[in-house]
Amino acid sequence: MKNKGRIEEIAHIYSGLQKEMCQTLEQADGEAVFEENKWEKNIGSGKTCVIRKGAAIEKGGVNFSFVGGDFTPQMESLLGEKANHYAATGISSIMHPVNPYVPIIHTNVRYFALDNGTEWFGGGIDLTPHYIDIREAGNFHRELKSICDKYSFDFYPHFKKWADDYFFIPHRNETRGIGGIFFDRLKPDAKINIEQLIAFSTDVGSAYANLYAQIVKEKNLKEYTSRQKEWQELRRGRYVEFNLVCDRGTKFGFESNGNTEAILVSLPASAAWEYNHEVKQGTPEYDTLKLLRKDIDWVNL
Repeated sequence: MKNKGRIEEIAHIYSGLQKEMCQTLEQADGEAVFEENKWEKNIGSGKTCVIRKGAAIEKGGVNFSFVGGDFTPQMESLLGEKANHYAATGISSIMHPVNPYVPIIHTNVRYFALDNGTEWFGGGIDLTPHYIDIREAGNFHRELKSICDKYSFDFYPHFKKWADDYFFIPHRNETRGIGGIFFDRLKPDAKINIEQLIAFSTDVGSAYANLYAQIVKEKNLKEYTSRQKEWQELRRGRYVEFNLVCDRGTKFGFESNGNTEAILVSLPASAAWEYNHEVKQGTPEYDTLKLLRKDIDWVNL
């Protein structure tokens, strides 16, 4: 495998980032701690860190993996590349909160290499509020823009649109949330080198935990009703639909014989589907649905 040393270096960096993220999220919750489960399979190894029944986080996972193996025909079809072997390392994380006023948050950063010399980074970060808070959405997107602008002024507009298009539920004709940034096949070139791409991906992972800690601090003690909890369950149902029907990462995880429990830790502890559910105009729930669409300029809204 070409660049074996670099692959191992990036895996080491991501492993350390996982630890950093877990520490920040534990401090934000203030009660629960992560349960660590190391795993090994014939394709590699990883560590699944799960937090449950906390003061702020009902269920969450921060997963690290470092895998490799034969590049199967199915992977070739999925990725559109020709190779014999692959190696991949990355982190994926999702937090499902207790309080319906605290949003769901997700991130993924990953590095992929093939034995033909091709290598790239992928990932992103996005926010899925049960109730959209325009001020919060603006702050979130401005922070992501600030990170992107450190590396290229082209990153944020391109990656923001990519997130809008990717985190979209076509059978519902709505976005999963307020989006964020999403990138894939990000390769070193004359404008950005491999060290800068490593730094960019780790900045995204660090921002994820820090941004969520701030949101939890601001909103976790906000009072809510049983009606608002019911709405949270319905929005979680939409989240499940996206992850199981639309998400390419979930599909690739199963296709590459990944750790099933680690892949499905992204799902909430509970969710609901109500037949032909209707939302009344003039309610906060209705206002949220109106904002579940692409191409909103959250930075300047």
